[in-house]
Amino acid sequence: MGLRAASSCAAAAAAAASAATARAEQRRRPWLCPPPLALLLLLLLSLGLLHAGDCQQPAQCRIQKCTTDFVSLTSHLNSAIDGFDSEFCKALRAYAGCTQRTSKACRGNLVYHSAVLGISDLMSQRNCSKDGPTSSTNPEVTHDPCNYHSHAGAREHRVGDQNLPSYLFCGLFGDPHLRTFKDHFQTCKVEGAWPLIDNNYLSVQVTNVPVVPGSSATATNKITIIFKAHPECTDQKVYQAVTDDLPAAFVDGSTSGGDGDAKSLRIVERESGRYVEMHARYIGTTVFVRQLGRYLTLAIRMPEDLAMSYEESQDLQLCVNGCPLSERIDDGQGQVSAILGHSPPRSSPAPAWPGYTLESANAQCHEKMPVKDIYFQSCVFDLLTTGDANFTAAAHSALEDVEALHPRKERWHIFPSSSRGAPRGSSCVSVSLGLTCLILIVSL
Repeated sequence: MGLRAASSCAAAAAAAASAATARAEQRRRPWLCPPPLALLLLLLLSLGLLHAGDCQQPAQCRIQKCTTDFVSLTSHLNSAIDGFDSEFCKALRAYAGCTQRTSKACRGNLVYHSAVLGISDLMSQRNCSKDGPTSSTNPEVTHDPCNYHSHAGAREHRVGDQNLPSYLFCGLFGDPHLRTFKDHFQTCKVEGAWPLIDNNYLSVQVTNVPVVPGSSATATNKITIIFKAHPECTDQKVYQAVTDDLPAAFVDGSTSGGDGDAKSLRIVERESGRYVEMHARYIGTTVFVRQLGRYLTLAIRMPEDLAMSYEESQDLQLCVNGCPLSERIDDGQGQVSAILGHSPPRSSPAPAWPGYTLESANAQCHEKMPVKDIYFQSCVFDLLTTGDANFTAAAHSALEDVEALHPRKERWHIFPSSSRGAPRGSSCVSVSLGLTCLILIVSL
């Protein structure tokens, strides 16, 4: 009986010490369907208390209190949110400090020793230093003005709302295809410089140039991002990328903004000259910039309350209101491959640019994107319009960015509407004719 009780208590401590990491991994991969928070906390409490009578812990051994505090400090954390590693390491150091203070009273206690080993393993996995700031169970003490998630969470805690802040996604890729904050999908001309975002915290401007001579199709060759100055957190920082020059630094040569070890703004280079990420923890914002072939793509996640914080004069924002009607080259519903109600000028579906037929473009895009959603159709459209195989990679990467940054899995894929009277069974014919019509329109 004693051996079984000791084994159960040790398992309980180990489970509690690793619960936050497991929960964070499930949030990063939402397709794993994490259990409801109430069920998770009930499981943790059950693991800690199931054999409390068997353990016979002395009253002065406070390992159970240390574990409960750690769970409380980490239960709201989400690995998809900027600043997760910093907050998780603070909680681990607080957990370690608590176990050290009760070490004498817990000498010989298997639950205590299992917790100590679990803390050491987690600190190694997360590259946490032993020295540094620690978390407090008082949310007012842990308030960090340069961590959006921290002060947003504290604000929600005060009003009794435990939901995470609402985030929005915007992306631009290819020829160019725009996904707005409202999940509207459009294909636009927008040649020249256009603002994607222009609010009180962030400005993003893109410059588009013609892809092929004589065509109205364009693609992005320059991106300028301005992180506006924020008291206590960062000075204004400007990032600029152009074709064949995707730097891993701001224009002033710095790679971060803010003081201290936990920078409030930083650039991370994922692939030299091809892919960089910008993490602005003070405004809870993440930006991905890539170069694929000769052109650039962009994806951004931003809290809704900050994204919608702008003056009336700043209403020209493609991420907010989409492209002007005069600049759109789709059917007005984001369907780049299903413009219905028009008769194609030609009777045969010939490509507008040498190199791809409709069948070969479909086959190449299907290799990367088996789901025939709007990203697949954008890929086909771009291949037919430009003949440039790099646009396949651009569409695929754009979808990967959606899966990494978009807060709602059920909205990752957008499927063309078939609400214009075309029977579902005839959609393939409609798509083929629509693509032909659209490609010819763009080529005019």
